[in-house]
Amino acid sequence: MKVNIQAVNFNVDRKLVDFINIRLEKLQQYYDKIVGIDVSLHTENTSDKENKSVDIIVKIPGDDLVVKKTAKTFEEATDLAGAALERLLVKRKEKVKAH
Repeated sequence: MKVNIQAVNFNVDRKLVDFINIRLEKLQQYYDKIVGIDVSLHTENTSDKENKSVDIIVKIPGDDLVVKKTAKTFEEATDLAGAALERLLVKRKEKVKAH
């Protein structure tokens, strides 16, 4: 599984890249047919403190799962998105087993 990380208008430090990779590698245990993951990091132009957005696209055969989360930090947004993806992947796996 390949994880592509793209940051819009800023440079990502190694610590954040490692965190994202470790968090998203855990998705393999919920659904083993993941082809790749695209992650887009960007900051919203608002005065709100929760302005860090993470968009994650999980590519699986037949469909793509898309999750967008916003939080105070990229780590928190990644964690929220990862939890949402875990639920989606479990639903997908149960749906595939039913057919």
